[in-house]
Amino acid sequence: MAQSDFLYPDNPRRRQEVNRLHQQLLDCLSDSFHATNKLIGVLNTHLGCSLASIEMQRNGTIKENCDIIIQAMMKIQKELQKVDEALKDKLEPTLYRKLQDIKERETEKIAIVQKVISVILGEATSAASAVAVKLVGSNVTTGIINKLVTVLAQIGASLLGSIGVAVLGLGIDMIFRAILGAVEKTQLQAAIKSYEQHLVEFKSASEKYHHAITEVTNTVKHQMK
Repeated sequence: MAQSDFLYPDNPRRRQEVNRLHQQLLDCLSDSFHATNKLIGVLNTHLGCSLASIEMQRNGTIKENCDIIIQAMMKIQKELQKVDEALKDKLEPTLYRKLQDIKERETEKIAIVQKVISVILGEATSAASAVAVKLVGSNVTTGIINKLVTVLAQIGASLLGSIGVAVLGLGIDMIFRAILGAVEKTQLQAAIKSYEQHLVEFKSASEKYHHAITEVTNTVKHQMK
């Protein structure tokens, strides 16, 4: 038992809790990197983008890794904005409004985009039209991505952001000492509660993001059959 455990008898339990929270955070970060790279692959393949894939920095901090995902998402949003502006420019106003109408059938939206996608991209494929509909004519960019960006920014700005990713694999005591180096022992319980709150939001936003990207990739596969 560590010497501080005699003064703070709840420390062993808190060590276990910190380890659990950080492992969950690491899993969410890893999932976000993976989903973002899947989305980048779809955009590069079907919408003619030239986005670079991203890699988790094992020697970096939580904030640095959050920033990598945020920057990638901002680039993705810029590319999707270009497609959206091109669709708005090429389509008649009534047809463009149909793309934004959540009540409109997806098959109808794809047919609308198919009319002009060759002009925008230089070639016409049903998969490209489906990707445009899924990502431009939906709430993926305006809702899901924006929410995840917000949560990542909050995590990066919190005490959690200063913790190195590598420390997560070094065991409970190493993680605990890393956090104790950043806060007073009396603040540890409040810090854990803060981590829990961030993690709840992160898990929710990450799961929705991952689900949305899976929907896009599944649609592409269906269109290419």
